Amino acid sequence: MSDHPSPPPPPPADLWDSVEVLCGWLDATRPVDGREGLLLRILKLSEEVGEVAEAVIGATGQNPRKGTTHTWDDVRAELCDVAVTALIALRTLTPDAREVLTDHLARVTRRSLGA
Repeated sequence: MSDHPSPPPPPPADLWDSVEVLCGWLDATRPVDGREGLLLRILKLSEEVGEVAEAVIGATGQNPRKGTTHTWDDVRAELCDVAVTALIALRTLTPDAREVLTDHLARVTRRSLGA
């Protein structure tokens, strides 16, 4: 037996497999269940969007008291956090999250491009 802990398994390669695993992990560790837990998971989006705003302000140096505190890489990372959080919230609402997003994206694309 080794004194070293075994490394964690690699994350799933597929986007939706990753969303499923993360959603399951959050479900298993959440302190609040039911409707309140669902609402809190959705509200997490507001927190993440705020972090995008903070990163943009920091990357552009718009706060004269703080100066430049973030990079555009930070902004990109925060935008990814928003996307992941939204996908997990959608998956929490429906097991058909992949189909719901695919159908919605098709409608938005048709509406936007006039197809």
